[in-house]
Amino acid sequence: GGGVKETLSEIRLGLLRTPREISSKFFYDDRGSALFERICELPEYYPTRVERALLTRFADRIVDRSRADVLVELGSGASTKTRLLLDALARANRLSAYVPFDVNQSFVREVAAGLTAGYPGLRVHGVVGDFMKHLMYIPDGGRRLVIILGGTIGNIQPNRATAFLSEVSDGMSAGEFFLLGTDLIKDADRLEAAYNDAQGVTAEFNLNALRVMNDLLNGDFDLEGFEHRAFYNREEDRIEM
Repeated sequence: GGGVKETLSEIRLGLLRTPREISSKFFYDDRGSALFERICELPEYYPTRVERALLTRFADRIVDRSRADVLVELGSGASTKTRLLLDALARANRLSAYVPFDVNQSFVREVAAGLTAGYPGLRVHGVVGDFMKHLMYIPDGGRRLVIILGGTIGNIQPNRATAFLSEVSDGMSAGEFFLLGTDLIKDADRLEAAYNDAQGVTAEFNLNALRVMNDLLNGDFDLEGFEHRAFYNREEDRIEM
């Protein structure tokens, strides 16, 4: 169908670039999504712990400042840290709806089921798609707080990220709020350690993208012919894998 053709074209263009490139969204089949949740619990992977601590400290203030009653999360994953904001909304008696937006359908379904059971009266409107292309499917209504956590914005090339954030802004109404979670530049050794963990989980996650290619497109990538490498690119101020 058109979806497979579009995917094939996107991957082909990426592999023709120098250096070759595969979009980060292709990490997140069921296996890749589960591996990323494991990465978030690794001792070397500090961003999740730090962001969770910041949200614990500031969630009530964020809710008070935004006066939101609808939480929209782009790149929601398992929505683990999101619960800190949902709890703050519930404490303020402002919790109306949550919109998890993720490329992984299984995670969106699981999150919807878990949260509706855990938060009585909460409406969950899941969106399965690529938020670089499908922002128009975010539902209107309520006073929205749109969030992108976990440094996900760093997966997007800077010029495309600027256009994407403009598109997010265009879809928001006056008085709505946007919250971005991103890392600051650290010592290169610390950054590189976070993506080269001793257990090899990030390596497994990285190589899983090739397995996703094989599944999606009946490909023949031999994972034994590749190795994981993650390094800090000082010129671009980013980790590359």
